[in-house]
Amino acid sequence: MKLSTRSRYGTRMMVDLAQHYDKGPVQIGDIAKRQDISVKYLEQLIIPLKKADYIRSVRGPKGGHMLTRPPEEITVGEIVKILEGGIDLSGCIENPDACERTERCLTRGVWEEATKAMYEKLNSTTLSKMIEAGKNS
Repeated sequence: MKLSTRSRYGTRMMVDLAQHYDKGPVQIGDIAKRQDISVKYLEQLIIPLKKADYIRSVRGPKGGHMLTRPPEEITVGEIVKILEGGIDLSGCIENPDACERTERCLTRGVWEEATKAMYEKLNSTTLSKMIEAGKNS
């Protein structure tokens, strides 16, 4: 399994916003320069994060984007779920009815356990923890 560019770049953008959390709105062009991601791509990533109420926009000459919650309250798991629409390793994990073999499948258990472990890690990693880890490395 591989996370898409959406999740990787979206998480980088959210960490950037978290690093500037108490400094007011951040312009998307500044994020693009610091993260080496195109403005157009970041604009696409902001849309679902705004709809999910993780980012808000401020208009005007000193406008930009900012997190709606403190960085210690936002997890990587939440970001990935919004941008990916879920990250189950197999379609039958979230929807057991998707496969007629669910009841007798010998491999489903391992995919379910691996998905659970991945969610546990991503859901226990906040933006503030990522920033702190970056300072210590």
